[in-house]
Amino acid sequence: MNVIHPSVHPVEAPPATDAANGAVPRGRMKDIQGMPGTAGGLALRFSQFAFAVLALCVMATTSDFPSVTAFRFLVAAVILQSLWSFILGSLDVYAILVKRRFRNPRVVSLFAIGDGITSTLTFAAACASAGITVLIGNDLNACAKNHCARFETATAMAFMSWFAVSPSFLLNFWTLASK
Repeated sequence: MNVIHPSVHPVEAPPATDAANGAVPRGRMKDIQGMPGTAGGLALRFSQFAFAVLALCVMATTSDFPSVTAFRFLVAAVILQSLWSFILGSLDVYAILVKRRFRNPRVVSLFAIGDGITSTLTFAAACASAGITVLIGNDLNACAKNHCARFETATAMAFMSWFAVSPSFLLNFWTLASK
């Protein structure tokens, strides 16, 4: 019995080229320092964590922060920020140790959404605390009775934590959008 065997075999597709660059094959996106799983990303996570913990410690050392809702909101926001940054910093350490990068779109979208939520909360809490600090210090002239310097320091540390979260969010969002 004669059986016909197909003569078509799988063939690799030619690499994609960019005509403007003289037919150079395109590769994967390069890792930019600050993306998840890089040393720059770990440095950003560490600075986020450090500033959030400093804001928490400074605010917790005052005895009258629970009397103002904005200061309680700041404490809650920096607790969430410090936990989020610690967890993602641990994941960055693991990725660096095993020499892998986070390329899974679901993981990167989780990072981008989490960074967006925590950065928004931290920024809102820092702004609210700054407004109350200005009210106490400048408008009511009640710094003699309150811990204005500590409130200002905790608010500044919360803003610094937000400044460190913003590049992480933008790089995660950019990584997600470029896939």
